[in-house]
Amino acid sequence: MEYDLKIVGGTLYDGLGNAGVLADIGVKDGIITSIGTCAGDAVETIDASGHIVTPGFVDLHTHYDGQVSWDDALQPSVNHGVTTAIMGSCGVGFAPARPDDHDKLIRLMEGVEDIPGIALAEGLKWNWESFPEYMDAIDFPHAIDFAVQVVHDPLRVYVMGDRAVFNEAATDDDIIEMQRLTREAMQAGAVGFSTGRSDVHRSADGDWTPASEATVEELTGIAAALIGLDHGILQAVNDFNIDHGADAFDQEFDIVEAFAKAGGDKPFSLSLMQRDFAPDQWKRIIDRVEKAEAKGLDMRMQVAPRGIGIINGLQCTFHPFIGHPSYKKIAHLPLDERVSAMRDPAFKAQLLTEKPDKLAGDGTPIPPITDQLLAMIDQIAMKLFILGDEPDYEQPMERSIGAAAMAEGVSAISKIYDVLLLDAGRQFIYFPIYNYTEFTYDNVLTMMEHPLALMGLSDGGAHVGTICDGSFPTYMICYWARDRAKTGRDGMPLEAAVKKLTSDIANYVGMQDRGVLEVGRRADINVIDFDGLHLKPPRMVVDLPAGGQRLLQDAVGYIATIVAGEIVIKDGELTDARPGRLVRMGQTALAAE
Repeated sequence: MEYDLKIVGGTLYDGLGNAGVLADIGVKDGIITSIGTCAGDAVETIDASGHIVTPGFVDLHTHYDGQVSWDDALQPSVNHGVTTAIMGSCGVGFAPARPDDHDKLIRLMEGVEDIPGIALAEGLKWNWESFPEYMDAIDFPHAIDFAVQVVHDPLRVYVMGDRAVFNEAATDDDIIEMQRLTREAMQAGAVGFSTGRSDVHRSADGDWTPASEATVEELTGIAAALIGLDHGILQAVNDFNIDHGADAFDQEFDIVEAFAKAGGDKPFSLSLMQRDFAPDQWKRIIDRVEKAEAKGLDMRMQVAPRGIGIINGLQCTFHPFIGHPSYKKIAHLPLDERVSAMRDPAFKAQLLTEKPDKLAGDGTPIPPITDQLLAMIDQIAMKLFILGDEPDYEQPMERSIGAAAMAEGVSAISKIYDVLLLDAGRQFIYFPIYNYTEFTYDNVLTMMEHPLALMGLSDGGAHVGTICDGSFPTYMICYWARDRAKTGRDGMPLEAAVKKLTSDIANYVGMQDRGVLEVGRRADINVIDFDGLHLKPPRMVVDLPAGGQRLLQDAVGYIATIVAGEIVIKDGELTDARPGRLVRMGQTALAAE
């Protein structure tokens, strides 16, 4: 056979921003060997007539660091056209790690990324100590490819021990050792280094993350480990002292800029979103990034294609009643028993007279903003939505639960209570906490179209009881490139949306073998029913180790997702193929040295 696989009759969007063209693709030994007519026989042929064909999507911001060690599927990302996932975001992960630090790192990931500690404790094999050993341990066949960043928090704990978690400054010797270990990991194929400086990130015990207050000397010392390598990226998440005024913003950005500069010519990215409590801060971040770029820094902004939304429900980590004394008395019961109790009018009447207990504070990972939001539930209800069977993430205020309560003449909290009991207590309420201040995605479009923007922030594998944003790539294609224009609002050309999900990210991370439909590139490919592509509502499943649960969201319309020439998704269903492996960056150049 001339080809292992042929894709015939499809409209190809090459990932470079060009308009679609009718052409066939021939694949042999995991590589695209022909584009055009592709005469010749194939072991398998996919009829893509009436469909679009794109490069496989690259997800820049995921948290599969634990899941990758026991799960070879890497859902939900594989279900949304992702063929390469970048892990190790926000500075949290599981290597390097001494045996005495295992529980500490689990508690950190549980608090920061809302991944059940019991699932991590059972699922993690801990057959590693160093970062290169971790890479070896996870380098077994998976559905999709993945790459991993060196993460600041475990690195700091490994080098500094207990001093790392009490916000002590690293010594010169500490910094030299962290730099050495980072260099070692980069030479083993790590894709970059990430750190986290968010005010809302806490461990499950309520402690600050170890790297959250690292000095500029520590950050620049570690970043310098990337100098001279032929690969490497730097990444940071930061709130930029949101509560401390304009001067504090600039002081914090100066630290981040110094960190980015210390990596030499290595590209750097940071998170960008609109926060209700500082609605114009995103514009200041763009301004500083543009000025840094003008100085010669390769600085980018990771943006999301919709609101950063919290899913609330009786099955979820959060809902508005978790702090009410009456609910706390039944919180341990199975869902059906809780629903039965809550349907009692007397129980509801009593609960609605109560004020919730304080949730944030010492000993809890819950950020103070949670108590602030609960205290203003009537206003917040105007930003609470039911997504529906065909999830609508850009709804007007008039369709909010708060607006429905006003129309019915009931209190917002009473309406929220009733909504949570729908579908036998399985109804979810969507709260777009970021990127929806004006009840429109116009600002999101501005962010996405910025020339220094990168698609990211899906958090695939994380926040499994609160967020379900691993579906970002599907949403990008079906909403921004198709549906939004139907509402009379500005959308995005399909070729531009595909480019943002493929070559833009592949080029940024230095993966020149993928992200484009071109002869000689890896056969990482999506065949998509563009007209029929849509998201299903999020659902809660119990499939993590130790009975842990997580939110998943299915998509309809993926005819095939192909990794290195093998079909891993066929008609929306996961196959048995496991061609994905750890992408070890820079290994060819290192071997030559």
